[in-house]
Amino acid sequence: MSRALSEIAQINPQVSPPAGAVVSTPVSFVPMSDVTESGDWVGRQVRRLGDVRSGFTAFADGDVLVAKITPCFENGKGAHVVGLTNGVGFGSTEFHVLRAREGVSSRFIHQVTQSTRLRRAAEAHMSGSAGQRRVPREFFDVFKVPDFSPKEQQQIGVVLDTLDATIRQTEAVIEKLKQVKLGLLHDLLTRGIDANGELRPPQRRAPHLYKDSSLGWIPTVWEARPLAMCAAKITDRDHTTPAYLHEGVLMISPVNLYDEEGIDFANAKRISHRAHLINRKKTDLQPGDLVLHRIGAGLGRVRLLSAEMPPFSILHSMAQIRPSSPVMTGEFMLWALRDNRVQYQIELGTQSIGVPDLGLDKIGGLVVVAPSLKEQAAIASVLSTHQRRIETTRSELDKLRALKSGLMDDLLTGRVRVTSLIQGNGQSPSEGNT
Repeated sequence: MSRALSEIAQINPQVSPPAGAVVSTPVSFVPMSDVTESGDWVGRQVRRLGDVRSGFTAFADGDVLVAKITPCFENGKGAHVVGLTNGVGFGSTEFHVLRAREGVSSRFIHQVTQSTRLRRAAEAHMSGSAGQRRVPREFFDVFKVPDFSPKEQQQIGVVLDTLDATIRQTEAVIEKLKQVKLGLLHDLLTRGIDANGELRPPQRRAPHLYKDSSLGWIPTVWEARPLAMCAAKITDRDHTTPAYLHEGVLMISPVNLYDEEGIDFANAKRISHRAHLINRKKTDLQPGDLVLHRIGAGLGRVRLLSAEMPPFSILHSMAQIRPSSPVMTGEFMLWALRDNRVQYQIELGTQSIGVPDLGLDKIGGLVVVAPSLKEQAAIASVLSTHQRRIETTRSELDKLRALKSGLMDDLLTGRVRVTSLIQGNGQSPSEGNT
């Protein structure tokens, strides 16, 4: 048995100002930018009642907000707003407001609105022109939800909220690790690691260990060199538009770069083997080489090729860089090119007449730090080890998100009953409700 979502939640209900409120009474303000794609409310802005009571959507403490316009709706924007200043809030007119009816869990309503099933069902009911399509209020009259008891609604909310909390904690760990990596990158590429395996003291404390260079203070045993002196090869492929096929060799472009290290091979376009062999006459990519994003928004991103990667060609918006093994390793060059001082040079060297473009000569002229090969290996090892921690934690996050998605589908459709799930974990339903 099931009921329409509008039977268990009021849709866009009336909201009254707090008793005794005047124009200067503070209330919460929630623009679309303050709700996340994971269903959280951030920002916690406050405005005067008189400034927002007209021209905005009103809601009360405990209501559930759902973005109704594309692409915010498809991306999952929404929030369960609890702790509103003076019990009321105002926000974007592109929100639908859902208020749990008596005996219905508002957390259950929130989880329903975050479900993939609801989002997909709503797409068929959206109206309006491309880029401005909206979910109509009537959709909530036809979208059906299993008729769970209040106790089971609450238990479903507890299970999914617990996963949400774990996901947020894991996201916070990743952000902290990324901030630590930035600090490590700065310290290791300005101070390095001495013969004892320790980070050198900063220049202000040990000026005799440093010398001035075009990159600022660097250890006296280091050099600051143009990338061309550290590379055996810097090139790109012919500037022609390839013919794409359904089958063939992968063609990697900047759109296939993601996160700090990732290359999305699964969604890359493909070219013929013959075209790939022609590309290899100039860009004969091999493990240990680097590819640099050199044309288009976001240029400056760099990846190190490994033996585990499939064969691929690169679009002309990327450059191949092969380190000169007597001077610099690929592992160290990867991090050297991510140095803020080098990224600043990339910004200065970019030619922009419509599309940002970093020429091969500019790439070769980028000045990078060049420690000894032994110190390069030590620096790269520290940074790569830390990056692996980030990747491992990100993999754990992906698994948690997949688990949450699967559980939402199972629990919110009634395919799996939450009581049996909790009992299967050795808990009684009452324990899952605490």
